[in-house]
Amino acid sequence: MNVSLYRRLIAFTNARLWQLAHVDILLLLALLLLMSGGLFVLYSASGQDIATVERQMLRLGVGMATCLALAQLPPKYMRRASPLLFVILVALLIAVLVAGVGAKGAQRWLALPGGLRFQPSEIMKIVMPMMVAWYFAHRPLPPSLKEIVTVLVIIAVPSLMVAKQPDLGTALLVGVSGIFALFLAGLGWRYILGAAAAAPVAVYSLWHVMRDYQKQRVLTFLDPESDPLGSGWNIIQSKTAIGSGGVYGKGWLEGTQAQLNFLPESHTDFIIAVLAEEFGMLGCVLLMCAYLLVIARGLYIAAYAEDNYARLLAGSITLTFFVYMFVNIGMVSGILPVVGVPLPLVSYGGTSIITIMATFGILMSIQTHKRAL
Repeated sequence: MNVSLYRRLIAFTNARLWQLAHVDILLLLALLLLMSGGLFVLYSASGQDIATVERQMLRLGVGMATCLALAQLPPKYMRRASPLLFVILVALLIAVLVAGVGAKGAQRWLALPGGLRFQPSEIMKIVMPMMVAWYFAHRPLPPSLKEIVTVLVIIAVPSLMVAKQPDLGTALLVGVSGIFALFLAGLGWRYILGAAAAAPVAVYSLWHVMRDYQKQRVLTFLDPESDPLGSGWNIIQSKTAIGSGGVYGKGWLEGTQAQLNFLPESHTDFIIAVLAEEFGMLGCVLLMCAYLLVIARGLYIAAYAEDNYARLLAGSITLTFFVYMFVNIGMVSGILPVVGVPLPLVSYGGTSIITIMATFGILMSIQTHKRAL
């Protein structure tokens, strides 16, 4: 790249205007790139239904507005509000278990006036790392054993309540967001190795408390061909779509698995299979590059944050976004069990998009309010 052009690019991204608007332009451009590509794939994955694309654009617009609004809020106010927000969300999760609205065998929502529904567990994905970061904000790091146990209890309580709804995918993301903040606080290797040694016992215990459909998902993951027309259908069709795309793909709107409705949930959880079939390995690599741009910028913001709260929160948010991506791609390609985690900012959705964009608003706030910390 020409040196003069490079300097102009750096000057553009560091322009005073962006700082005054509390917008991190590099992160914003990476997000817009990812969302634009997602809409392009969604049109094909939805059976060329322009109404679906328009609804997704509306939700992305609401998500972007949420992102830019949160970017205006200095991190010091987020830090002060963290414990109160955590207590409120735990109370709402209890309310869900007691008097929540059920659908398809799950009780995850609270009824609101006007026929609306609210899912507190989605907000807990944001509040959990905020709470752990707040706990460590004014404590010496690395944490002591007592502090580690306290944080594990803080993480476990809402995670188990979400799992009981049941919503294993969201419970995983809530728990992981808190664990990442704990890890970034300087968790010692002896604790990490101890947790790894205890993992087999935890997995064995978890198996005996899992519901039948959750066990079936694990068994299907291990041997999808055991029930090719039933529980194994989704993953078999997904891997068929991915494999048939080859290096360059069949072409936009030319994928047979999605266009002929062989691939279930093609516009939601399994949308990357559509991308792989129509644009091949090259299309998947380009999508991964867009994700890596977002993740790299998030880690940069975390590395240069000015206090422990901002650093732990930014790092946890970014790594949790990576888990979103990794789990979805892993389950669609057959290397992980299906847990119902959408591909972030690409899969068709509502609440999850707004939640994810809210976390990027927090990242922008951390990056652009450094002098206020």
